Amino acid sequence: MIYLGILLFFVGQTLGWFQLNSQSISEYWKDKAILSAIVMGVPTSVMFWYGWKFIVEATDSAWSARFLASCTGLIIFPILTWYLLGETMFTPKTLICLALTIIIMIIQIFY
Repeated sequence: MIYLGILLFFVGQTLGWFQLNSQSISEYWKDKAILSAIVMGVPTSVMFWYGWKFIVEATDSAWSARFLASCTGLIIFPILTWYLLGETMFTPKTLICLALTIIIMIIQIFY
């Protein structure tokens, strides 16, 4: 179930990214904060809720769920921001953070 929880975190992080950044990539979403919160925020919350549940059940640790939730965001954010907003993720600082994120995920899953 840990992998299902991680998958749900990735989906939740992706939806969360679009909820916050759609205003920058689509004229339609400008000034539609409430609609964005309802349309994307509710499914995002459900993904995080179930992801958290599955990871805590699998690891018996809220700490693991917290670290994995954060790490999925630290992976999704630079990829989507680079691809859709054109902001580079290929800086030493960002690449080091991505590497550390992957190490944290490996520790939480396999240690």
